[in-house]
Amino acid sequence: MPRKKVLLTVTTYPLPSRSYDELVCTAGLLENGEWIRIYPVPLSFLLGQRKTGKMETFKYSWIELDLNQRTDDFRPESFSPKNHDFRDLILFNRIDTKDNWALRKELCLKNVFTNLKVLIESSKAPTNKSLATFKPSSIERLEIVEDDPEWKNEWKELRKQGDLFSQDKAPEILIPKLPFKFYYRFTDDSGKSSRLMIEDWEIGALYWKCLRAAEGNKAEALNKVRQRYEDEFMTQKDIHFFLGTTRQWHMRRSKNPFVIIGVFYPKKETQMKLF
Repeated sequence: MPRKKVLLTVTTYPLPSRSYDELVCTAGLLENGEWIRIYPVPLSFLLGQRKTGKMETFKYSWIELDLNQRTDDFRPESFSPKNHDFRDLILFNRIDTKDNWALRKELCLKNVFTNLKVLIESSKAPTNKSLATFKPSSIERLEIVEDDPEWKNEWKELRKQGDLFSQDKAPEILIPKLPFKFYYRFTDDSGKSSRLMIEDWEIGALYWKCLRAAEGNKAEALNKVRQRYEDEFMTQKDIHFFLGTTRQWHMRRSKNPFVIIGVFYPKKETQMKLF
C-alpha cells in the first residue's frame, strides 16, 4: 500500500491486549476528506511520545506512514500500520484553534450527517460505512452509568500472557478501567431521540484528572465531568460527534452499531461573519 497522510482526530480509550500492549484505535481524515481507521496502535507508543513532549500534538496533527488494508475487517476504512514500531512515521504540523477552529472546521466538517437513520442505512452492505461526522440537532443530557470497575477476566488473562513485542516486559495493566460509562442523549434532524456511548480517550482522561483533583471523591469527579460535557459543551459549544462502529456490533448488523469516538467542540458563533 502507498504511504498515506492522515489528520488524526480520534483516539479511543485503551483496551488490554496481549499482542500490542493496551490497544488503542485511532481514526482521522485523509487529504481528500475520507475517513480512515488505524489499529492497532500500542498505548506504549503514545505514552512514549508524552516523554518527548509530543503526545499532545498527535490529535489534529498530520501524520504520514505506511498502512495496510486490513483483510480481517470488512469495514472499508480499516487499516493497520505496516510497521508496529512506527519507525516510518512522520509527524507534521498540528492544526491549531485559531479563529474558532476555522481550519479544523474546514477539514473535519466537509461531509456531515444530520440524520441517524440515514447514517445507519449507509453502514449496511454493500457500503459498510463505519466512520462519520454527525451533527445532532440538540443534545438533551449527559448520562452516566456505573460500570464494573475491573477489566473482564479474559482481558486480564490476555495481559498476563505478556506482550509479544516486548518479551522482557512484565505483564501489567497500564491504564485502569473506567468504572462508569458515559452517554450522550440527543436528537437528530427528524426529532428522534437516541443515546450513544462516548468512547473517546478524552472523557476518560478527564474523569481520572478530576478524580485526582477531588482526592478520590467519585461524586465530585463526575460532577466536574458533567460540568464540562453538559453545562459547558451544551451551552457554549457547537457540538459535532465523530461516530464509529464497533466491529462486533457492525458484523452482527445491530440496529445501531455506532458509538461516539470523539467530540468536536468549537465555540458557538454568536453572530454572522461579515464578508
